[in-house]
Amino acid sequence: MRKVAIYGKGGIGKSTTTQNTVAGLAEMGKKVMVVGCDPKADSTRLLLGGLAQRTVLDTLREEGEDVELDDVRKLGYAGVMCTESGGPEPGVGCAGRGIITSINLLEQLGAYAESQALDYVFYDVLGDVVCGGFAMPIREGKAKEIYIVVSGEMMAMYAANNICKGIVKFAEAGGVRLGGLICNSRNVDNEEEMIGAFAAKLGTHMIHFVPRDNVVQRAEINRKTVIDYEPRHGQADQYRQLAGKIDINENMVIPTPLEIEELEKLLIDYGMVA
Repeated sequence: MRKVAIYGKGGIGKSTTTQNTVAGLAEMGKKVMVVGCDPKADSTRLLLGGLAQRTVLDTLREEGEDVELDDVRKLGYAGVMCTESGGPEPGVGCAGRGIITSINLLEQLGAYAESQALDYVFYDVLGDVVCGGFAMPIREGKAKEIYIVVSGEMMAMYAANNICKGIVKFAEAGGVRLGGLICNSRNVDNEEEMIGAFAAKLGTHMIHFVPRDNVVQRAEINRKTVIDYEPRHGQADQYRQLAGKIDINENMVIPTPLEIEELEKLLIDYGMVA
């Protein structure tokens, strides 16, 4: 069983990319579980057809400790198993604690047991590594394989670089490695070349360049992944390619994060700054 975490700047399209990629893996016949690690609980929406799934924290609040696996896990597209960690009530508590509680409970309930015959567990993790709770999948070795969703925008690259610093910090203790960058295009000038160069400087590779297409938004409005919504569309094939590349990927590294001056020079070199 491969344990994968998807990180990236908030708003970069991380959850959309994760769900579309998982749909591609499920279409290949892989048995996958997705654990949403975002208090918004939107990491499985497209796989569940918009079903508002009750989160782990909500279930614990309402039912106490008497919880079974089926109470916090639902079947989605092509048999993908979906779980949402959830978070505290607005303005109360730490959302990162919800991730810790959720992952520990799933372990206790046997969600990762051999009997589940999982090929993949995907953790869709909120934003940057700025909180111990959100860093848990890499800090405690829950995920061994990290992919960072990025674009050619400065702050997306800055966040990706910070996430790499987190990977370096926990690489020895938890065995976590970077599997590559996924460029979720924003149609920035020289974007594909720039992210390729950025990946090389980090010591990794751009595993796939996902072009921008409005069909992604149309699919989201209809509460589906692109593969489910328009399976013959070229964008669906892009996610299939990404899923296939992850499935065969063996290029796992401890990254070498850039200094801010190096990152800014990269942007200048590729024409982002006049």
